[in-house]
This record gives sequence, structure tokens and C-alpha cells, in this order.
Amino acid sequence: MTKVEVLTLSSIYSLVSPNGLYLVGYAWLFGMSFWITFFGGVIAFKTLPRQQFGNLQHKTFPIYFVISIILSSSLLTLWTYSHPAVITHILSPSIADVAQAYTLASVMLNQGFNYFVIGPLTSKTMFQRHRLEKEEGKVYNEPGVSAEMKKLNRRFGMLHGVSSLANLGAVIALGFHGLWIGNTGLKSC
Repeated sequence: MTKVEVLTLSSIYSLVSPNGLYLVGYAWLFGMSFWITFFGGVIAFKTLPRQQFGNLQHKTFPIYFVISIILSSSLLTLWTYSHPAVITHILSPSIADVAQAYTLASVMLNQGFNYFVIGPLTSKTMFQRHRLEKEEGKVYNEPGVSAEMKKLNRRFGMLHGVSSLANLGAVIALGFHGLWIGNTGLKSC
């Protein structure tokens, strides 16, 4: 028969442990990433006029990337601290604990790349396109747009694609990590 546990103030305080904090941090990061990637952006794109959608993304994505960087680096720190094999075998990604550290590092690097490099370039290009639309009196995809608009369209498409791939890579890595800890546990973070 299962042991019935009584909640006490002491047992509630004990919930704030490295393992508990790790799981809350992971759940926050994966849930946020999954929502923004597959739901929030799609809903906003279908609901808002294009320029308002772009302005919303310009304001929300930097916050998303910073939170992702902070949470993934915190998870990586906790993982490395609680799994000593990561340090001793850092150059051996076939060792499971090291592979998980690489996975968390890839999230941090992908979102850092988005925040520091691709995001600012994408926003700059988007606003240049908005400005040129006003000057030309044409939407970016209308027939007869200028050569400059076509160049901005290509640049924006390339930057947006790179950003999307980096973000998707982070979400896939987080899914892999979640499956790993769901099957093997945390082994005391």
C-alpha cells in the first residue's frame, strides 16, 4: 500500500531544492519556447495586421531570448554541478551526462545567437522595409516594388529563416532533454 504523506511546513520548505528548482526552470523554459514557437506567434500572425505583428515580435522576442538564455545557462550550471562526469569527460559527447550538457549549451547558444546577432539584424531590415513601403506607397509584395524593396525582402526572408531554424533547434534540444530527464531522472541536481 502506498504511504500517505502529510504536508507540513517543513515538507513544503523542502520543495525548494536543486531538483525542484531544476524542474520548474526546465518546465518554464520548455513551455515558454513551445508556446511562442508553435502557438503564440501563429495566433498573433493570423490576428494582427502585418506591421503590428512585426512590432509585437520586435518587442516580445528579445525578452523571450533573454529569459531563454538565463534559464538555459542556469540549467546547464545546475546540470554540470550535479553531474561531475560532465567536467571530467567534457570532450566525450557520447557520455550521456555530457550529451545533456551539450544539449543545454546548444539552447543557450542558439538563443544567444538570435538575441545578439540575428534578432537585431531582422528588426533593422523589417523597419527598413516598413519605411520603404511608406515612401513607395506599396506593400512589400505588390507588383512593381523597387529593386531596393526586393533586396530587403530577400534579406528579411533569409534572416527570418535563420532565426526560425535557431529557435526550432533550441525547442528540439529542449524536447530531447525533457525526454531524457523524464526517462532517467535528474540524479540529484
